[in-house]
Amino acid sequence: MSPTTASKASSAFSACGHVTFLGAGPGDPGLLTLRAVEALAGADVLIAEPEVLDVVRGHARAGVSTPELTVVDDASMAAGVPVLRDAANLVMEAARGGKRVVRALSGDPGLDGDAGAEMLACASAGIPFEVVPGVAAAVGVPAYAGVPLRDAQGADVRFVDARTASDRCWTEVGASDGTVVVSTTLDSVAAAAGELVAAGRKPDTPLTVTIAGTTTRQRTWTATLGSIAQTLKQAKVLPSPEGHRPVIAVVGERSAAAQRDQLAWFESKPLFGWKVLVPRTKEQAASLSDQLRSYGAVPSEVPTIAVEPPRTPQQMERAVKGLVTGRYEWIAFTSVNAVKAVREKFEEYGLDARAFAGIKVAAVGEQTAKALVDFGVKPDLVPSGEQSAAGLLEDWPPYDPVFDPIDRVFLPRADIATETLVAGLIELGWEVDDVTAYRTVRASPPPAETREAIKGGGFDAVLFTSSSTVRNLVGIAGKPHNVTVIACIGPATAKTAEEHGLRVDVLSPEPSVTKLAEALAEFGAKRRAAALEAGDPVTRPSERRPGARRRRTTT
Repeated sequence: MSPTTASKASSAFSACGHVTFLGAGPGDPGLLTLRAVEALAGADVLIAEPEVLDVVRGHARAGVSTPELTVVDDASMAAGVPVLRDAANLVMEAARGGKRVVRALSGDPGLDGDAGAEMLACASAGIPFEVVPGVAAAVGVPAYAGVPLRDAQGADVRFVDARTASDRCWTEVGASDGTVVVSTTLDSVAAAAGELVAAGRKPDTPLTVTIAGTTTRQRTWTATLGSIAQTLKQAKVLPSPEGHRPVIAVVGERSAAAQRDQLAWFESKPLFGWKVLVPRTKEQAASLSDQLRSYGAVPSEVPTIAVEPPRTPQQMERAVKGLVTGRYEWIAFTSVNAVKAVREKFEEYGLDARAFAGIKVAAVGEQTAKALVDFGVKPDLVPSGEQSAAGLLEDWPPYDPVFDPIDRVFLPRADIATETLVAGLIELGWEVDDVTAYRTVRASPPPAETREAIKGGGFDAVLFTSSSTVRNLVGIAGKPHNVTVIACIGPATAKTAEEHGLRVDVLSPEPSVTKLAEALAEFGAKRRAAALEAGDPVTRPSERRPGARRRRTTT
């Protein structure tokens, strides 16, 4: 190749972008691989199938372009295989423009997706690409359903797509005694079972059918090849307008009901599928929502208060300047919002965490301490016992003129905070600059759909973390329905809930959001165990008709 030709080729290559064909897994965002998250963070363009867009979008950088794959053939929806806008053209157009493109597909690109044609188009055009494998639905869904495909003795495992399987394929798997994993649709399960029976499988062969696998909407039915049609009919699953939804069916002895009862780890989580209302801002609710998800719940954050700057900022400005000039021995943070208010004021003045040098820092609890650490400040004092103003005072040292060169404490807090901490510090000999760092006001009402769900029993539980969250939620959205489980962080919050006509079912043993979530999970576990012991189906509170009262549970 001549130098001129080589130069042109190099220029053409550098002008091209790069394409990553990425497997997004069968639905659970936690199944994304580390490489997938890395690729998403560097993408300029994200082209995702509609069913996985929400799974991957959260890992993409702000401002990433997301061209929509739209259904162009509505009639094909009846078969459950929507015809989408030509993804290959979108991929090629973006890559030729020098963009880093991520093409996200459900499951695994090589087993679930039909990305081969798009890969060939990239190869023909000289566009570099890579493939990031994902958890295939045929593997991930049985694992979440508690159906191992192999055991210590090993087994022949066959994978069949019922939509494209030939007569020869059915004959081969029907003659085998191995495990068969069938990808099909809900209303085609019985037909697939019939194909296997016709090909030689016994009608009493165990079968599991899982819909919405690896998500909190997952549901699994256990039957046999001969009884699956009747099972789905008795469960009132079919006939249904959603019969086109994809399912994974596992045929073989490893899907037997007795075994699955012991191995169904996902659907047996204490709050599996529960819609839990968390009346806090997203920032406040982040760790709580993660904890609820670990119990199988679907948290929904609804802010009941909004945080606004103080009406007169001069007091806060003087205090921050005093912090820098050595006016204070201590600064005490009683909330995450107080940390945020001081941090924003620091940034306004071009300051950072180094301004805290030489000043002792106190935090009222773990979440406030974490916010400080994120700011670059390690607190000197966090309550060893109760995480509250009273708990902070228990550990706060009295003023000692010999060891404390300055007797003043800076206390940035909300406009409606109680006087407990101020009075206690004064009693310990300290002078306190009690400064309004932010104001709390009632938030705007949530969308109409959320309000209807709250009042109509669409939520399974609501967590109240303070009396103000009770008052504000009822004020902006209405009173939760009678079937909704009410969980409160302490006696004062429970009293406020009862004053608003709510029945309190769960009371946290400690004033901690972590303990509150644990108490709700224990309530859910006991409720599930009672249903199984009675031989009743396990249902969520929102699926229960109003009726019998429940006693408050303190754990």
